[in-house]
Amino acid sequence: MLLKTFGWSFAITVIGLVAAFFYGGWQAFGVVAILSVLEISLSFDNAVVNAGILKKMSAFWQKIFLTIGVIIAVFGMRLVFPVVIVAITASLNPVDAIDLSFNDPDRYKELVTDAHPAIAAFGGMFLLMIFLDFIFEDRDIQWLRWLERPLAKLGKVDMLSVCIALIVLLISAMTVATHAHQHGGGHVDKAETVLLSGIAGLITYLIVGGLSGFFEDKLEEEEEREHEAEEEAKRSGKKISAVALSGKAAFFMFLYLEVLDASFSFDGVIGAFAITNEIVLMALGLGIGAMYVRSLTVYLVRQGTLDDYVYLEHGAHYAIGALAVILLVTIQYEINEIITGLVGVVLIAWSFWSSVRRNKALEAEEGNSEVTAGV
Repeated sequence: MLLKTFGWSFAITVIGLVAAFFYGGWQAFGVVAILSVLEISLSFDNAVVNAGILKKMSAFWQKIFLTIGVIIAVFGMRLVFPVVIVAITASLNPVDAIDLSFNDPDRYKELVTDAHPAIAAFGGMFLLMIFLDFIFEDRDIQWLRWLERPLAKLGKVDMLSVCIALIVLLISAMTVATHAHQHGGGHVDKAETVLLSGIAGLITYLIVGGLSGFFEDKLEEEEEREHEAEEEAKRSGKKISAVALSGKAAFFMFLYLEVLDASFSFDGVIGAFAITNEIVLMALGLGIGAMYVRSLTVYLVRQGTLDDYVYLEHGAHYAIGALAVILLVTIQYEINEIITGLVGVVLIAWSFWSSVRRNKALEAEEGNSEVTAGV
Protein backbone atom coordinates (compact mmCIF):
# COMPACT_ATOMS: atom_id res chain seq x y z
CA MET A 1 0.00 0.00 0.00
CA LEU A 2 2.72 2.47 1.04
CA LEU A 3 5.00 1.67 -1.90
CA LYS A 4 2.10 1.68 -4.35
CA THR A 5 0.95 5.10 -3.18
CA PHE A 6 4.34 6.78 -2.74
CA GLY A 7 6.32 4.86 -5.38
CA TRP A 8 6.40 7.68 -7.93
CA SER A 9 7.28 10.19 -5.23
CA PHE A 10 10.21 8.06 -4.07
CA ALA A 11 11.44 7.76 -7.66
CA ILE A 12 11.15 11.52 -8.30
CA THR A 13 12.99 12.19 -5.02
CA VAL A 14 15.96 10.06 -6.05
CA ILE A 15 16.09 11.61 -9.53
CA GLY A 16 15.75 15.16 -8.16
CA LEU A 17 18.43 14.78 -5.47
CA VAL A 18 20.88 13.14 -7.89
CA ALA A 19 20.27 15.95 -10.40
CA ALA A 20 20.85 18.53 -7.64
CA PHE A 21 24.14 16.91 -6.66
CA PHE A 22 25.45 16.95 -10.23
CA TYR A 23 24.22 20.53 -10.66
CA GLY A 24 25.82 22.05 -7.57
CA GLY A 25 27.37 19.43 -5.32
CA TRP A 26 26.42 18.68 -1.74
CA GLN A 27 25.28 22.24 -1.06
CA ALA A 28 22.71 22.05 -3.86
CA PHE A 29 21.75 18.57 -2.62
CA GLY A 30 21.07 20.02 0.85
CA VAL A 31 19.08 22.99 -0.48
CA VAL A 32 16.82 20.74 -2.60
CA ALA A 33 16.30 18.39 0.35
CA ILE A 34 15.31 21.31 2.61
CA LEU A 35 13.00 22.74 -0.05
CA SER A 36 11.33 19.35 -0.43
CA VAL A 37 10.73 19.04 3.31
CA LEU A 38 9.52 22.65 3.45
CA GLU A 39 7.04 22.13 0.60
CA ILE A 40 5.72 18.90 2.13
CA SER A 41 5.35 20.44 5.59
CA LEU A 42 3.68 23.62 4.32
CA SER A 43 1.36 21.64 2.03
CA PHE A 44 0.32 18.99 4.54
CA ASP A 45 -2.83 20.93 5.35
CA ASN A 46 -3.40 21.23 1.60
CA ALA A 47 -3.32 17.44 1.30
CA VAL A 48 -5.76 17.13 4.20
CA VAL A 49 -8.21 19.58 2.60
CA ASN A 50 -7.81 17.92 -0.80
CA ALA A 51 -8.46 14.48 0.68
CA GLY A 52 -11.56 15.68 2.51
CA ILE A 53 -13.09 16.94 -0.73
CA LEU A 54 -11.62 14.30 -3.05
CA LYS A 55 -13.24 11.42 -1.18
CA LYS A 56 -16.67 12.82 -2.12
CA MET A 57 -15.87 12.72 -5.84
CA SER A 58 -16.38 9.90 -8.31
CA ALA A 59 -13.41 7.77 -9.45
CA PHE A 60 -13.39 9.65 -12.78
CA TRP A 61 -13.02 13.10 -11.19
CA GLN A 62 -10.47 11.77 -8.72
CA LYS A 63 -8.34 10.66 -11.68
CA ILE A 64 -8.81 14.05 -13.35
CA PHE A 65 -7.59 15.86 -10.24
CA LEU A 66 -4.68 13.49 -9.66
CA THR A 67 -3.49 13.69 -13.28
CA ILE A 68 -4.38 17.04 -14.85
CA GLY A 69 -4.39 18.63 -11.41
CA VAL A 70 -0.86 17.38 -10.67
CA ILE A 71 0.39 18.66 -14.03
CA ILE A 72 -0.98 22.11 -13.21
CA ALA A 73 0.39 21.99 -9.65
CA VAL A 74 3.89 20.70 -10.47
CA PHE A 75 4.65 22.30 -13.82
CA GLY A 76 2.45 25.37 -13.54
CA MET A 77 2.78 26.63 -9.99
CA ARG A 78 6.09 25.05 -8.89
CA LEU A 79 8.12 25.41 -12.10
CA VAL A 80 6.66 28.24 -14.19
CA PHE A 81 5.56 30.55 -11.38
CA PRO A 82 9.06 31.06 -9.85
CA VAL A 83 10.39 32.00 -13.29
CA VAL A 84 7.55 34.49 -13.76
CA ILE A 85 8.26 36.09 -10.37
CA VAL A 86 11.96 36.53 -11.17
CA ALA A 87 11.19 37.80 -14.67
CA ILE A 88 8.72 40.43 -13.43
CA THR A 89 10.79 41.68 -10.50
CA ALA A 90 14.02 41.80 -12.56
CA SER A 91 12.26 43.33 -15.62
CA LEU A 92 13.16 40.39 -17.88
CA ASN A 93 11.16 38.13 -20.12
CA PRO A 94 10.95 34.52 -18.85
CA VAL A 95 13.28 33.18 -21.58
CA ASP A 96 16.01 35.66 -20.64
CA ALA A 97 15.55 34.86 -16.94
CA ILE A 98 16.07 31.15 -17.58
CA ASP A 99 18.98 31.85 -19.96
CA LEU A 100 20.74 34.04 -17.40
CA SER A 101 20.27 31.48 -14.61
CA PHE A 102 22.18 28.92 -16.68
CA ASN A 103 24.67 30.95 -18.73
CA ASP A 104 25.44 33.95 -16.55
CA PRO A 105 24.68 32.93 -12.96
CA ASP A 106 26.64 35.85 -11.49
CA ARG A 107 24.58 38.44 -13.37
CA TYR A 108 21.41 36.50 -12.62
CA LYS A 109 22.26 36.50 -8.92
CA GLU A 110 22.85 40.27 -9.02
CA LEU A 111 19.43 40.87 -10.63
CA VAL A 112 17.65 38.60 -8.19
CA THR A 113 19.47 40.19 -5.23
CA ASP A 114 18.44 43.66 -6.42
CA ALA A 115 14.86 42.41 -6.96
CA HIS A 116 14.75 40.62 -3.59
CA PRO A 117 13.08 43.49 -1.66
CA ALA A 118 10.10 43.34 -4.05
CA ILE A 119 9.93 39.52 -3.89
CA ALA A 120 10.26 39.52 -0.10
CA ALA A 121 7.58 42.19 0.40
CA PHE A 122 5.13 40.46 -1.95
CA GLY A 123 5.73 37.04 -0.44
CA GLY A 124 5.93 38.28 3.13
CA MET A 125 2.51 39.91 2.92
CA PHE A 126 0.93 36.88 1.22
CA LEU A 127 2.34 34.47 3.80
CA LEU A 128 1.54 36.79 6.69
CA MET A 129 -2.12 36.94 5.62
CA ILE A 130 -2.32 33.14 5.51
CA PHE A 131 -0.90 32.96 9.04
CA LEU A 132 -3.04 35.78 10.46
CA ASP A 133 -6.30 34.43 9.04
CA PHE A 134 -5.47 31.05 10.55
CA ILE A 135 -4.40 32.29 13.98
CA PHE A 136 -7.38 34.65 14.37
CA GLU A 137 -9.93 31.93 13.58
CA ASP A 138 -11.76 30.33 16.50
CA ARG A 139 -10.99 26.59 16.40
CA ASP A 140 -12.23 23.63 18.40
CA ILE A 141 -8.71 22.19 18.54
CA GLN A 142 -5.99 24.54 19.78
CA TRP A 143 -2.30 23.73 19.97
CA LEU A 144 -0.73 26.61 21.94
CA ARG A 145 -3.83 27.54 23.91
CA TRP A 146 -2.18 30.34 25.89
CA LEU A 147 -1.64 32.13 22.58
CA GLU A 148 -4.41 30.90 20.29
CA ARG A 149 -7.33 31.38 22.69
CA PRO A 150 -6.92 35.18 23.17
CA LEU A 151 -6.05 35.67 19.49
CA ALA A 152 -9.24 33.84 18.48
CA LYS A 153 -11.23 36.34 20.57
CA LEU A 154 -9.44 39.24 18.89
CA GLY A 155 -10.21 37.65 15.52
CA LYS A 156 -13.88 38.55 15.93
CA VAL A 157 -12.92 42.11 14.91
CA ASP A 158 -13.62 42.50 11.17
CA MET A 159 -10.63 42.94 8.85
CA LEU A 160 -8.17 42.69 11.76
CA SER A 161 -5.72 40.54 9.80
CA VAL A 162 -5.67 43.05 6.91
CA CYS A 163 -5.06 45.95 9.30
CA ILE A 164 -2.20 44.16 11.05
CA ALA A 165 -0.65 43.15 7.73
CA LEU A 166 -0.74 46.75 6.49
CA ILE A 167 0.79 47.99 9.76
CA VAL A 168 3.60 45.41 9.43
CA LEU A 169 4.13 46.49 5.81
CA LEU A 170 4.29 50.16 6.78
CA ILE A 171 6.80 49.45 9.56
CA SER A 172 8.91 47.35 7.15
CA ALA A 173 8.90 50.13 4.56
CA MET A 174 10.02 52.66 7.18
CA THR A 175 12.76 50.45 8.66
CA VAL A 176 14.38 47.57 6.79
CA ALA A 177 13.32 48.88 3.36
CA THR A 178 15.24 52.14 3.80
CA HIS A 179 18.51 50.16 3.89
CA ALA A 180 17.65 47.29 1.54
CA HIS A 181 20.50 44.91 0.72
CA GLN A 182 21.88 45.09 -2.83
CA HIS A 183 24.55 43.10 -4.68
CA GLY A 184 28.07 44.15 -3.83
CA GLY A 185 27.14 44.69 -0.18
CA GLY A 186 25.57 48.12 -0.71
CA HIS A 187 22.26 49.38 0.66
CA VAL A 188 19.61 51.53 -1.05
CA ASP A 189 16.23 52.99 -0.15
CA LYS A 190 13.52 50.60 -1.42
CA ALA A 191 10.62 51.90 0.68
CA GLU A 192 8.39 52.67 -2.32
CA THR A 193 9.14 49.30 -3.97
CA VAL A 194 8.42 47.41 -0.75
CA LEU A 195 5.13 49.26 -0.23
CA LEU A 196 3.90 48.59 -3.77
CA SER A 197 5.01 44.96 -3.78
CA GLY A 198 3.54 44.33 -0.33
CA ILE A 199 0.19 45.77 -1.37
CA ALA A 200 0.31 43.59 -4.50
CA GLY A 201 0.88 40.51 -2.32
CA LEU A 202 -2.03 41.48 -0.10
CA ILE A 203 -4.32 42.02 -3.10
CA THR A 204 -3.26 38.68 -4.59
CA TYR A 205 -4.14 36.90 -1.36
CA LEU A 206 -7.56 38.59 -1.20
CA ILE A 207 -8.31 37.67 -4.84
CA VAL A 208 -7.31 34.03 -4.39
CA GLY A 209 -9.26 33.83 -1.14
CA GLY A 210 -12.28 35.40 -2.84
CA LEU A 211 -12.17 32.86 -5.67
CA SER A 212 -11.84 30.00 -3.20
CA GLY A 213 -14.86 31.30 -1.29
CA PHE A 214 -16.85 31.67 -4.52
CA PHE A 215 -16.21 28.08 -5.60
CA GLU A 216 -16.87 26.82 -2.07
CA ASP A 217 -20.25 28.56 -2.05
CA LYS A 218 -21.08 27.10 -5.47
CA LEU A 219 -20.11 23.67 -4.22
CA GLU A 220 -22.35 23.97 -1.18
CA GLU A 221 -25.25 25.13 -3.37
CA GLU A 222 -24.84 22.14 -5.70
CA GLU A 223 -24.63 19.71 -2.78
CA GLU A 224 -27.78 21.20 -1.26
CA ARG A 225 -29.64 20.84 -4.59
CA GLU A 226 -28.50 17.24 -4.89
CA HIS A 227 -29.66 16.48 -1.37
CA GLU A 228 -33.08 18.01 -2.09
CA ALA A 229 -33.32 16.02 -5.34
CA GLU A 230 -32.48 12.81 -3.50
CA GLU A 231 -35.15 13.47 -0.87
CA GLU A 232 -37.72 14.23 -3.58
CA ALA A 233 -36.79 11.03 -5.39
CA LYS A 234 -37.27 8.99 -2.22
CA ARG A 235 -40.71 10.48 -1.67
CA SER A 236 -41.83 9.94 -5.27
CA GLY A 237 -40.16 6.57 -5.68
CA LYS A 238 -38.21 7.71 -8.77
CA LYS A 239 -34.63 6.77 -9.52
CA ILE A 240 -32.00 9.43 -10.17
CA SER A 241 -28.95 9.01 -12.34
CA ALA A 242 -25.99 9.21 -9.98
CA VAL A 243 -23.71 10.44 -12.78
CA ALA A 244 -26.01 13.32 -13.78
CA LEU A 245 -26.63 14.19 -10.14
CA SER A 246 -22.94 14.49 -9.26
CA GLY A 247 -21.75 16.09 -12.50
CA LYS A 248 -22.02 19.78 -11.62
CA ALA A 249 -20.98 19.27 -8.01
CA ALA A 250 -17.92 17.28 -9.08
CA PHE A 251 -16.99 19.97 -11.61
CA PHE A 252 -17.20 22.70 -8.98
CA MET A 253 -15.23 20.50 -6.61
CA PHE A 254 -12.51 20.24 -9.24
CA LEU A 255 -12.43 24.02 -9.79
CA TYR A 256 -12.43 24.64 -6.06
CA LEU A 257 -9.55 22.21 -5.53
CA GLU A 258 -7.51 23.86 -8.29
CA VAL A 259 -7.96 27.30 -6.71
CA LEU A 260 -7.05 25.87 -3.30
CA ASP A 261 -4.00 24.19 -4.82
CA ALA A 262 -2.91 27.48 -6.34
CA SER A 263 -3.37 29.36 -3.07
CA PHE A 264 -1.41 26.76 -1.09
CA SER A 265 1.28 26.71 -3.79
CA PHE A 266 1.99 30.41 -3.26
CA ASP A 267 3.35 29.86 0.24
CA GLY A 268 5.73 27.10 -0.91
CA VAL A 269 6.97 29.08 -3.92
CA ILE A 270 7.32 32.36 -2.07
CA GLY A 271 8.84 30.62 0.94
CA ALA A 272 11.41 29.01 -1.35
CA PHE A 273 12.80 32.46 -2.18
CA ALA A 274 13.78 32.75 1.48
CA ILE A 275 16.01 29.70 1.00
CA THR A 276 17.43 30.04 -2.54
CA ASN A 277 17.19 32.26 -5.62
CA GLU A 278 18.25 29.55 -8.08
CA ILE A 279 15.40 28.51 -10.33
CA VAL A 280 16.80 25.03 -10.98
CA LEU A 281 17.11 24.13 -7.30
CA MET A 282 13.75 25.70 -6.56
CA ALA A 283 12.05 23.71 -9.31
CA LEU A 284 13.64 20.43 -8.16
CA GLY A 285 12.79 20.92 -4.48
CA LEU A 286 9.23 22.15 -4.99
CA GLY A 287 8.58 19.52 -7.67
CA ILE A 288 9.60 16.73 -5.28
CA GLY A 289 7.43 18.23 -2.55
CA ALA A 290 4.42 18.56 -4.85
CA MET A 291 4.64 14.86 -5.76
CA TYR A 292 4.50 13.93 -2.07
CA VAL A 293 1.48 16.19 -1.56
CA ARG A 294 -0.28 14.28 -4.36
CA SER A 295 0.70 10.91 -2.87
CA LEU A 296 -0.26 12.01 0.62
CA THR A 297 -3.69 13.09 -0.65
CA VAL A 298 -4.24 9.65 -2.19
CA TYR A 299 -3.00 7.94 0.96
CA LEU A 300 -5.34 9.91 3.21
CA VAL A 301 -8.31 9.15 0.94
CA ARG A 302 -7.53 5.44 0.84
CA GLN A 303 -6.86 5.21 4.56
CA GLY A 304 -10.04 7.10 5.37
CA THR A 305 -8.54 9.05 8.28
CA LEU A 306 -7.52 12.72 8.44
CA ASP A 307 -7.43 13.38 12.16
CA ASP A 308 -4.54 11.35 13.54
CA TYR A 309 -2.14 14.28 13.99
CA VAL A 310 -4.36 17.27 14.67
CA TYR A 311 -1.62 19.82 15.42
CA LEU A 312 0.27 19.43 12.13
CA GLU A 313 -1.89 22.04 10.45
CA HIS A 314 -1.06 24.45 13.27
CA GLY A 315 2.66 23.73 12.92
CA ALA A 316 2.51 24.34 9.17
CA HIS A 317 0.85 27.73 9.66
CA TYR A 318 3.29 28.77 12.35
CA ALA A 319 6.05 27.88 9.87
CA ILE A 320 4.31 30.10 7.31
CA GLY A 321 4.23 32.96 9.83
CA ALA A 322 7.92 32.49 10.62
CA LEU A 323 8.78 32.54 6.91
CA ALA A 324 6.80 35.76 6.47
CA VAL A 325 8.84 37.48 9.17
CA ILE A 326 12.10 36.07 7.81
CA LEU A 327 11.31 37.31 4.30
CA LEU A 328 10.68 40.84 5.54
CA VAL A 329 13.86 40.82 7.63
CA THR A 330 15.92 39.65 4.63
CA ILE A 331 15.07 42.88 2.82
CA GLN A 332 17.99 44.38 4.76
CA TYR A 333 19.77 41.49 6.47
CA GLU A 334 21.07 38.23 5.04
CA ILE A 335 19.92 35.06 6.81
CA ASN A 336 21.51 31.67 6.15
CA GLU A 337 19.28 29.36 4.11
CA ILE A 338 19.86 26.46 6.48
CA ILE A 339 18.50 28.45 9.43
CA THR A 340 15.47 29.50 7.39
CA GLY A 341 14.71 25.93 6.37
CA LEU A 342 15.23 24.50 9.86
CA VAL A 343 12.73 26.92 11.42
CA GLY A 344 9.91 25.30 9.45
CA VAL A 345 11.18 21.77 10.05
CA VAL A 346 11.44 22.34 13.82
CA LEU A 347 7.91 23.77 14.04
CA ILE A 348 6.46 20.85 12.05
CA ALA A 349 8.36 18.30 14.14
CA TRP A 350 7.19 20.01 17.33
CA SER A 351 3.54 19.96 16.21
CA PHE A 352 3.87 16.31 15.17
CA TRP A 353 5.30 15.32 18.55
CA SER A 354 2.53 17.29 20.31
CA SER A 355 -0.04 15.38 18.24
CA VAL A 356 1.52 12.06 19.20
CA ARG A 357 1.48 13.00 22.90
CA ARG A 358 -2.16 14.10 22.61
CA ASN A 359 -3.13 10.78 21.02
CA LYS A 360 -1.36 8.83 23.78
CA ALA A 361 -3.08 10.91 26.47
CA LEU A 362 -6.50 10.29 24.89
CA GLU A 363 -5.80 6.56 24.67
CA ALA A 364 -4.78 6.53 28.34
CA GLU A 365 -7.99 8.36 29.32
CA GLU A 366 -10.10 5.89 27.35
CA GLY A 367 -8.29 2.98 29.00
CA ASN A 368 -8.89 4.42 32.46
CA SER A 369 -12.57 5.01 31.62
CA GLU A 370 -12.99 1.38 30.55
CA VAL A 371 -11.30 0.14 33.72
CA THR A 372 -13.52 2.38 35.88
CA ALA A 373 -16.64 1.23 34.02
CA GLY A 374 -15.65 -2.41 34.55
CA VAL A 375 -15.25 -1.96 38.29
